[in-house]
Amino acid sequence: MVRAAVLSAVGAPLELTGIELPQPGPGQVRVRLAAAGVCHSDLSLSNGTLRQPVPAVLGHEGAGTVVSVGEGVTTTAPGDRVVLNWAPSCGECHFCGRLSEPWLCQHAGAGTTVPYARTKGGEDLYPGLSTAAFAEETVVPAHAVLPLPAGVPLTDAALLGCAVLTGYGAVHHSARVRTGESVAVFGVGGVGLATLQSARIAGAGPVIAVDVSPAKEELARAAGATDFLIASETTAKEIRALTGGFGADVAIECVGRGETIQTAWNSTRRGGRTTVVGVGGKEQQVRLSALEIFYFARTLTGCVYGNCDPARDLPVLGEHVREGRLDLGALVTERIALDGIPAAFDAMLAGRGGRALVVFEN
Repeated sequence: MVRAAVLSAVGAPLELTGIELPQPGPGQVRVRLAAAGVCHSDLSLSNGTLRQPVPAVLGHEGAGTVVSVGEGVTTTAPGDRVVLNWAPSCGECHFCGRLSEPWLCQHAGAGTTVPYARTKGGEDLYPGLSTAAFAEETVVPAHAVLPLPAGVPLTDAALLGCAVLTGYGAVHHSARVRTGESVAVFGVGGVGLATLQSARIAGAGPVIAVDVSPAKEELARAAGATDFLIASETTAKEIRALTGGFGADVAIECVGRGETIQTAWNSTRRGGRTTVVGVGGKEQQVRLSALEIFYFARTLTGCVYGNCDPARDLPVLGEHVREGRLDLGALVTERIALDGIPAAFDAMLAGRGGRALVVFEN
């Protein structure tokens, strides 16, 4: 029996209980979790903003140690320390093959709809985002684990699996921030903090952080923000004032609200780039006039998983960690046990803190 936080129904509170986790089958790997980050996407899965079969074990940002492997697995072995990849690419579909865009793999989420374990009562249990990291152990496909980069602490490495890959990729792959460009980051949660650090790594300046909470200023500045603004109706005007009257070269939205996306767009200079990282509900709308699209010549771009190829980008992030350019621990504002996840969800809804990290006793 493995302890896990189980979502019995959409909108229901998580239940800390035992689950029956099978041994890995052909092509599968069993991993003992060291840590799992609590991401806003987990909250979106629990409340129905994102689809998820239930009952389910959520959690997709994790790292741990391989316990056992199934038949035919040759890419990893028991004892290996790994980072979970919640969107593993198939390598063969239209997006992976012809387009070389593995972050858009049409089969990446296939595991979400396949039961991977059973509840104590014998009911089929589904893995949140194919990963199910809110449990002491999980079973995933072999291609959903990546080697832990040398020199990266296993517990902090959980953050690499989503927040850091997403924030780093938003800056370096989607927005393609260049040295000396101004960047405005909207939302100073876990992904926002990773985005600020990545903008600093890219040599951006000024780097402007925007959040609804004044309490986030210290976190934002420690991550690389040169300026901090409280979100308001005048945010776009304030950003233009900080950028010579032009607006930011790049705006990165990490919230997922129509209103915030609109402000990010309005904060971007003519010819600038607005990248949307936040996951919003379908009811969140953005209105743009045909005239402003023509006149401002801005680019508005969605960003999935930072447009990253985790196998390629994880070693790069490991190098940044080893050289002290990327501080994973600075993203974490609370280390909790499994039973602390509901409170972490509440904190996200209230706009408090950065990343909450579930730390398991191994």
